[in-house]
Parts: sequence; C-alpha cells; structure tokens
Amino acid sequence: MAVAYHGTSVIQDRSASPTCAVSNAGENAKVKVLTDRTANDSPFCPGWSVGPKDSRKMGCFGSKDKLSKEDMDFLKSHTRYDEATIKEWYKGFKQDCPNGRLTPTKFVDMYKMFFPSGNAEEFCDHVFRTFDMDKNGYIDFKEFLLAIDVTSSGTPEEKLKWAFRMYDVDGNGVIDIQEMTKIVQAIYDMLGACSSNRPADSAEDRAKNIFAKMDENNDGQLTQDEFLKGCLQDEELSKMLAP
Repeated sequence: MAVAYHGTSVIQDRSASPTCAVSNAGENAKVKVLTDRTANDSPFCPGWSVGPKDSRKMGCFGSKDKLSKEDMDFLKSHTRYDEATIKEWYKGFKQDCPNGRLTPTKFVDMYKMFFPSGNAEEFCDHVFRTFDMDKNGYIDFKEFLLAIDVTSSGTPEEKLKWAFRMYDVDGNGVIDIQEMTKIVQAIYDMLGACSSNRPADSAEDRAKNIFAKMDENNDGQLTQDEFLKGCLQDEELSKMLAP
C-alpha cells in the first residue's frame, strides 16, 4: 500500500498511482479487500500514490511556508525520503489543510469519493487512529509522512506491525476475536452490500478463520508475535491483513 494523498483533485487524476490507487471511483473501484488483493488494490489508501511528481496535488500539510530544520532532520532520519521529496509532500499537503491538521472529517470525505455506496466512516476511524500516534484528534505532517513511509516503503515486518496496531483497537497489546471482527466488518461496510468485491462469508466467519490459522496457543487472542509469524508464513494472510 502506498501513498500520496491527492485531496479533492484525486478524482481527476486516479491513474497516477503506480502502487496504490483505486482505479475508478464508486462502484467500479478496483478494491479486492480480504480476498485476492494485489498491490494496486487497497482500502487503506484509495487515491494515494507514490512520488514527488504527484505530491503537488495531495492534500494536507502545515501552514508554514517551509519545514523547520528540526522537522526536516527528523523526517530524513525516520523515513526513506530525501529532502527534495519531503519538500514536495509538504508543499502539496498544505494546499488542502492550511492549518496543518488532517481532520477525521476530511479523512472520511476522501474515502467517500471512492466508496459512495458503502459506509466508510468506521473503517476510516480505525485507519485514522493508527495514523494519529499522539491521539490528539488530528494527523499532522510528521504523523502522516511516517505512516506513509511505513505503508509504502516499509519491510513486510514493519508493515505488519503497523497493521497490528490498527487491529488492536483498545491498544492493550493483543488482538481478540471481537477486534478482528470489528475491523473486518468495517471493511465490508465500506465496500457496501452490493459490491461485487465484497467476500461472500460474514465478517464473523472471516475473523474466526483468521484466528484458526494464527492463534497458536488457542487462548482467544493474538500477540504481535503470533500476528507477524502467521502473516509472514502465509502469503494469503499477509495479503489479507497487511497494508
């Protein structure tokens, strides 16, 4: 999955993303969630794409004309992006969010463009929560770029650790069957009842099948180690659950 947020202009330039885009808005969206999803099919980042050539059109970064040296140094040392690329992301981000805050409402609105027949709000809540690391209710520039770096360019293990945080809804360090079901149901709801890409089984059955494969000690919860091991050893599970 990966990543530049295009803001409201994404509808006009959907084809720009080489690694993570929804190819067509609405009912024709190429999203194969929890089935045979490919690198181009992800509910985590519809309409986001990689690279500074697209970041001119993305949404939301700070109100300052340029990043401070401290912020730039931090992002260069904590992401895989160079200074020129970071500047391009920043330039685009502030176009849609001049106050430097990507809010839940704007986040949801972007998803609704691509899933008009479904309910994207709950799924967005989970993705937003994972981006918003300091839990202050909005995503700032650094949080956004750090998440984008992991989900687009991270190692398989880094991506899975990020995903684990999303599935661990209450943040207690383990995923229980209720949490897994909640996320899967949110994805189903986002796709909508009539979507041809919606799996035939229920969210509860899908979550139970996942647990049957991953819960080695049958204690009803998944630790991060179990989650990583299960996904890294099973390509289908990894496609199903990872960014």
